[in-house]
Amino acid sequence: MIRLLIADDHPVVRAGLLGMLGSEGDFEVVGEARDGQEAVAKAALLEPDVVLMDLRMPNLDGVSATTRIRARQPHTQVLVLTTYDTDDDILRAVDAGAVGCLLKDAPREELFRAVRAAARGESVLAPPVLARLLSRMRAPAAEALSAREVEVLTLVARGAANKAVARELYISETTVKTHLSHIFTKLGVDDRTAAVTVALDRGILRLSG
Repeated sequence: MIRLLIADDHPVVRAGLLGMLGSEGDFEVVGEARDGQEAVAKAALLEPDVVLMDLRMPNLDGVSATTRIRARQPHTQVLVLTTYDTDDDILRAVDAGAVGCLLKDAPREELFRAVRAAARGESVLAPPVLARLLSRMRAPAAEALSAREVEVLTLVARGAANKAVARELYISETTVKTHLSHIFTKLGVDDRTAAVTVALDRGILRLSG
């Protein structure tokens, strides 16, 4: 069972998410929060597996709430729900420890997949979010990734686990892990989500919707 906390200042959004998520047998919504401060407090009290986090909320914004939750509860993942006009906040949220970002108007099946991936600690970045972020990126890569490493990171950015990456590229999971290790070293990061973020920032990834 994946335990969820919904943090959003709009009651209609919370109700919609509650209805959708409640339809899945492996999801349990354990609480709701109306602002960032309440999200931090309820995350500490309820210890959910995943917090669905709005970015723009009163009292404490989603980025600040994410920072506090991840610092106190590294086992709790934060999945940001955003709109098209929050590009800077998306980068800040991922830097703060969010496992990924999803658009609020994403289809329900995409939302379900993203929540399950987030619960496993896998990066989740919706293709439209990736495309929009790419349009803002200017800096060149400090050290180029190989073509295969770019293929691996592209699949990771789309939420694929190591097993799925191996299957898609017809390589072993061990080889996938080796590629990721090289990617982390080249980009100066320690995890998958950070690798995707840095690769986007440097214009390494070239993903289409």
